[in-house]
Amino acid sequence: REFSDAEAGSGTPVCVLGPTVVREVYAGTDPLGTNLRLDRVSCLVVGVLDEKGEAMGQDQDDVILMPLAAVQRRLAGTRDLTDIFVSAATADGTAKAKAEIERLLRQRRAIRPGSDDDFYVRDMQELAATLQGTTSTLTSLLAAIAGVSLLVGGIGIMNIMLVSVTERTREIGVRMAVGARQGDILRQFLIEAVLVCLIGGLLGVLLALGLGLALAEFAPVVRMSYSGASIVAAFLCSSVIGVVFGFLPARNAARLDPVVALARE
Repeated sequence: REFSDAEAGSGTPVCVLGPTVVREVYAGTDPLGTNLRLDRVSCLVVGVLDEKGEAMGQDQDDVILMPLAAVQRRLAGTRDLTDIFVSAATADGTAKAKAEIERLLRQRRAIRPGSDDDFYVRDMQELAATLQGTTSTLTSLLAAIAGVSLLVGGIGIMNIMLVSVTERTREIGVRMAVGARQGDILRQFLIEAVLVCLIGGLLGVLLALGLGLALAEFAPVVRMSYSGASIVAAFLCSSVIGVVFGFLPARNAARLDPVVALARE
């Protein structure tokens, strides 16, 4: 239940717990009706909050709520406030609510017209928009870095396949002499290029999983999550890189003259 008006006004030591506190302190037992000691105060647990999860890297469920008067008298020893959280009735009303709060605070704090505020009001929607813009910028930056990495990797695959074609020219000539067609040679080197890229993709996925597990082990605050779609997309990208950058060496191999290829050492 919520705090009653009498409890809120008299500063009765009652509290409502977040789900994280319930899990860590009570280990699965029912906390309702028990007394929880907070510093020098023992408070009666009257409720448990719904689970909210994390926001901006902070656990919103790791919280204990008490009546304001109880905190001021029994814990803080002062009537000062550092933060006030306000919830608008509707999502569209946050801007109007912010303006009304600023007007009320200027009036209550006797701030003259034209003077700067000695407080600040943050709108979570504005903060969310700022974070979204930052996230978009970082996403674009990471995409650019990934694109450059793929280009460099593709050029590396092309160089490897060109060297392979050069070193195996005689082998190609023998295959053509015994009946292999240009399409057969083309498919052979394309398959090799794709296999090289798939092996590299597999090693990359394993490295990412290993780093994620290590990071979660040494930094419990960080939670790594992986999706099967991302892993499949990584392998598909590796295959495309193998086909695109392996096509030129494979085409050069398929166009070799069998007589010239057999004569080359």
